[in-house]
Amino acid sequence: MAGYIEDRWLKKKPNKDTGKRERTALWGQGKRYRVKGIPGVRDRSFDTSEDAKQWLAKAQTDTTRGEFVDPRDGALPLTQYIEKHWWPSRSDEPSTAAPMRSKIWNHIIPFLGPTALRDIDAAVLRTWKAQLLTRVEASTVQVIWIHLSTILEAAVDDGRLVKNPCKARRTVKAPKPAKRKAKAWARPTVEAVRAGLQDRYRIAVDLGVGLGLRQGEAFGLGEEDVNFDAGVVHVRRQLRWDSKGRPYFCLPKGGKTRDVPLSPNLAKRVRDHLRRFPSVACTLPWRNPEPPTTELEARQRKPITVRLVLITSQGNRINYSMWNRLSWRPALATAGVLKKVGEKVRTYGGHTRRYPIYELSREDMFHVLRHTYASTQLEAGESIVSVSAWLGHASPQTTLTHYAHFMPGAGKRGLAAMDEWFGQDPQPNVPEKSLGAPQARSTP
Repeated sequence: MAGYIEDRWLKKKPNKDTGKRERTALWGQGKRYRVKGIPGVRDRSFDTSEDAKQWLAKAQTDTTRGEFVDPRDGALPLTQYIEKHWWPSRSDEPSTAAPMRSKIWNHIIPFLGPTALRDIDAAVLRTWKAQLLTRVEASTVQVIWIHLSTILEAAVDDGRLVKNPCKARRTVKAPKPAKRKAKAWARPTVEAVRAGLQDRYRIAVDLGVGLGLRQGEAFGLGEEDVNFDAGVVHVRRQLRWDSKGRPYFCLPKGGKTRDVPLSPNLAKRVRDHLRRFPSVACTLPWRNPEPPTTELEARQRKPITVRLVLITSQGNRINYSMWNRLSWRPALATAGVLKKVGEKVRTYGGHTRRYPIYELSREDMFHVLRHTYASTQLEAGESIVSVSAWLGHASPQTTLTHYAHFMPGAGKRGLAAMDEWFGQDPQPNVPEKSLGAPQARSTP
């Protein structure tokens, strides 16, 4: 088997005259015994021959199994591994990379960054998780935990760790936030919120409820995507913004385009909207707003032009952050969905402006319109497979997980069967020889 132990202090061959091994020039310097000759494994020195033998045997076994990890590779601090090895190899979309980077640099590196990869154990993870739970919500902690697990899994693949401590430890696991059922609005709420928006933005509610579009998909919808003759809307892109506030077009979530049926009455509303507020051509980079540095990037990021259905009063594309703050939340407050909790005062050029502050409610953001679309379809008895395709889910199972409680008769059929079961009065059927069977009297 490959591998051997070398004594650095004595020469290999004994002296012909004395029969003893003579000292080398390294006598008394550094560690005496060095393990060498294992393919793909760096040499390693030890103070005692026993330590060298044990490490040689383990290294030979792990190398044969393809599981050898040099402990010295795991001495790299987590920060250095992330910044020099892991993050530069990522190729995420800007809309994904920005929040991921924010969570890693704000919640992982400040606390675990100086720790060597091999020293991240169950105790370290428990302490770190406890600290996280005092700063952010459990749902956010779960996302941050997934990011750390992904980083450590890459370290395993790179041969720096034997196992991923996020998965190998039984005593510490990612927190699981309480499961919440998707919330849908009743029709009066939808109409009240719609009425609270500016006239040009009311079609956004119609697109969310009538087609199940996400906010970015609604803001990126082009007039050419609406096929009135075929009664279908082609969901081909979404409008996104990177961390520097630069807009760009990209594929819908999951990279999946889809076609959604367009009802005749919704088609009338879209025609009326386009007649009153004509679409405006908007040219933006595709996938990434960063200037290309190669010909390949230039082709991949080549700008496209879309005649947007939803535009501002100045004829520009919509900035989702400003739209949520200046249009959506005030409409929710007008409809009684949100409450005003304060006021912010700002001064610009000597002019003082007051901005209302509303309570935070993730359940009542634009995505609730998508839930309302799903609930309406499922309560009408539409196929779960069709609804899944129209929503752009990865599989019908995803749709079931989120919207099973919207399906007609959910739980009622089983309840009726149980009620019928216990409503009957069956006669006992007890075997003759069982203890519960009536015993015949014996004749003396």
